[in-house]
Amino acid sequence: DRVKAPMPGRIVAVKVQPEQTITQGDELLIMEAMKMELSLKAPMSGQVAELRVQVGDFVDADAVLLLLK
Repeated sequence: DRVKAPMPGRIVAVKVQPEQTITQGDELLIMEAMKMELSLKAPMSGQVAELRVQVGDFVDADAVLLLLK
């Protein structure tokens, strides 16, 4: 029910909005870490409950980026 950062990095794109319905595998966020872009995908179908980051934010490894319901 939560999407966490796999490593420290910077958020470069947010592809969803709160209350948006998503399907498992949908692209949610793109983050840049170690000069690579990582696409973070939905681990399950549902709805975006809360976004905790915005473009330009720097995050630590295992930081909760968004919540799903």
